[in-house]
Amino acid sequence: MPNAPSMSRAHLLGALACAFFAACHTAPDKRLLQYLNQEGFGNSYIGNAEEENYVAIGDTVELQDTMHGNEIRATQVVDIDGTILVPLAGAVHVAGYTRSELEAFLTEKYSSYYGETDIQVRIRTKGKKYFIFGQVGGDGAQDFNGDLTVFEAVMKASPNENSANLGRVRLVRPDPVDPIVVTINVGDMILTGDSTFNIHVRERDIIYVPPTLLAQLGFFINDLLFPVNEVLRSVSGAVFGGRRGGNNRRNRNGGFNSFGSGSVF
Repeated sequence: MPNAPSMSRAHLLGALACAFFAACHTAPDKRLLQYLNQEGFGNSYIGNAEEENYVAIGDTVELQDTMHGNEIRATQVVDIDGTILVPLAGAVHVAGYTRSELEAFLTEKYSSYYGETDIQVRIRTKGKKYFIFGQVGGDGAQDFNGDLTVFEAVMKASPNENSANLGRVRLVRPDPVDPIVVTINVGDMILTGDSTFNIHVRERDIIYVPPTLLAQLGFFINDLLFPVNEVLRSVSGAVFGGRRGGNNRRNRNGGFNSFGSGSVF
């Protein structure tokens, strides 16, 4: 039997090994850190479009130079690499620029072609989204066109009148440093007209409409019974499907009435 010092050393070595492997397991991989989310959902091009719109992939950029007529004029959809094609200069990267920044950038770009220009830019937004999930009819990514409140977003998504808990709607503004989660009583706005918490939605916001307690109970029971229902459905399909086929044959051969064409379950 090993002596006490030997056992103590073994225990110590074991504890150190466990700590080492635990540290190795939990320490983030350096390559993974390079891809971790640093800005909201990790999009390359961010900003607050309602303060000053910025160019995103899928947006349309219109530009013209009022001093040179049709020589500098283009309407281009921003490509997947963030570029558009403009007269003379060719492909230029525009994604992420605000309107004023893009006008300044293109003015500098064309300075080698013209002594003086008056570049004007318009951004037609298409690539900006917000998201809504939960007990609503129209969930998923939605086009963000600005000037949208939580109440409007929820009503637009057609909340389920039997299961949607409008008193506990959550707005999530994702951010790796300072995320915001606000619980909003949309139902109270309907009853009292109090719009204190009728927050304006921003691009990339997530709105979640949770189920009521009764609906949660129903979903829980449905999940419990799901395996049983699947078995019963399979068995009934095999049994009654076979009978239906057999009776159809007897009907053709011996004049018996067949089952209806609809399924039993």
